[in-house]
Amino acid sequence: MAGGPLDKLGRGMRDLRISLTDRCNFRCRYCMPVEVFGPGYRFLPREDLLSFEEILRLTRLLVPQGVEKVRLTGGEPLLRNGVEDLVAMLATVDGVKDIALTTNGVLLAHHAEALALAGLSRATVSLDALDPAIFARMNGVGAKVERVLAGINAARTYGLKVKVNAVIQRGVNESEILPLARWAKSEGIDLRYIEYMDVGETNGWKLAEVVSASELLEILGTEFDLTARDPAYRGEVALHWKHADGSCELGVIASVTRPFCRDCQRLRLSADGKLFTCLFAANGYDLRDLLRGGAGDDVLLAAVRGMWLAREDRYSEERGLATRPKAEMSYLGG
Repeated sequence: MAGGPLDKLGRGMRDLRISLTDRCNFRCRYCMPVEVFGPGYRFLPREDLLSFEEILRLTRLLVPQGVEKVRLTGGEPLLRNGVEDLVAMLATVDGVKDIALTTNGVLLAHHAEALALAGLSRATVSLDALDPAIFARMNGVGAKVERVLAGINAARTYGLKVKVNAVIQRGVNESEILPLARWAKSEGIDLRYIEYMDVGETNGWKLAEVVSASELLEILGTEFDLTARDPAYRGEVALHWKHADGSCELGVIASVTRPFCRDCQRLRLSADGKLFTCLFAANGYDLRDLLRGGAGDDVLLAAVRGMWLAREDRYSEERGLATRPKAEMSYLGG
């Protein structure tokens, strides 16, 4: 990351997460509860979304500042028309070493081949339960788990690396911890559990509903022989354990009980062009107005570098010390 800015805690920028839309075809309670995001909810109008050309321009500017990995998120990114075209455009950027996609998987079977051909490296699929009834209840729209599994299979068939994420919420799906681990091991798929987080202002988060990393590991240890591995790079958000037979890994993203703020190298670009320096931030820096106002590359770079140099975010370390508003995860990307 030679030449890239370091924030006030010495963190560089490495991972760029780009939200393509604030819309989603699920209504998971921990992210987009239907009581808030119902039929009358006003999503961003199409003209407010960054164009693919604008996204490409910003990516080209950010790579020399340290960005190596690009992840497309949402909302549900596969609801944005032409995602494959954007992947192909990003694949031309010299210095981008990895292009990934986070998806709920329902539309993945339809897009997997085109995404792989366009240059997508990896897909992370959200799968919070294998039990059909629990899965349907959690996604809020009655979506069938079989469609997600078909998407995972299609992605692997076309050569995409697949990782699965599962948000675990006490009283909702902790019964799925071991079944998910068994399934992932049998399929040779890396699985990461995510502690239920206080993202946004609408999910009714309670600390008592968090299944901690320690508790998860204790449950997994009743059935699996696991060995911890060291982080692969600074800013790797998950704690990882390898199966003794080397088949795959289990991980936990423990934002609540084991914060990793001081190593976070992520920046997030919302679908309407605001740059956020933390998942739990309230506001982002508006780059869309600069882009559409004719700003040159030097002006855009000065804005980004200035924002990063002033960055001192460490919300998860400070959780509970102060009450502050937070943007919805479905808007700025997870």
